[in-house]
Amino acid sequence: MAIVNANLEFLMVDVGKNGRISDGGIIEDTVFHKKLIEGTLNLPQNNETKYGLNFVFIGDEAFALHEHLLKPFPQRELTYEKKIYNYRLSRARRVVENAFGVLSNVFRVFHTSIALKPEKIDRVVLASCVLHNFLRRNCRNSYTPLNMTDFENIESGIVSDADWRKDSNDAHFTNLQALGQRNASDAAKNARLSYVAYFNGDGKVPWQDRLIK
Repeated sequence: MAIVNANLEFLMVDVGKNGRISDGGIIEDTVFHKKLIEGTLNLPQNNETKYGLNFVFIGDEAFALHEHLLKPFPQRELTYEKKIYNYRLSRARRVVENAFGVLSNVFRVFHTSIALKPEKIDRVVLASCVLHNFLRRNCRNSYTPLNMTDFENIESGIVSDADWRKDSNDAHFTNLQALGQRNASDAAKNARLSYVAYFNGDGKVPWQDRLIK
């Protein structure tokens, strides 16, 4: 479980959980989630943004909706505006996919079972993430040339897939396991609706109407 920034760096990494546990269950056992629920992440205030939007993390369907954690709408009965919102979130999630894709493409130890004791595997994973961050900050062009990450044409919105996606071992991301449907708070629902309005209004990108049917 990891949090990734726009520079493909790992800001938080939690390793060592049993693979049978759902992703929604794993996140609840992290320090990050505890601070998120307690409101102690020291996130900036809404008035520090131009449109008064919440500062948010982007998650997938597996995670519970929170006023500071956005997730897509379910695919059933989507309005056009909600389709736009889901599309914009999918663009943002590509950053996370690229971080994991680059990590596994460079550190080939992740292409097979690691024949070490579990506690040593934890160290291998954490060390790889630290090295990844170091290389992104200090050797970005050689570590991750343009073909190693998804490239988006800003004029058309068309995305060219990174080379790591073409590797049959890395091309498939397992769907996240949902913890189950939960009743989100009104604050969480309102935060998501604020982003729906923003992505369809002041935050609209020129090509989204052409890509969403």
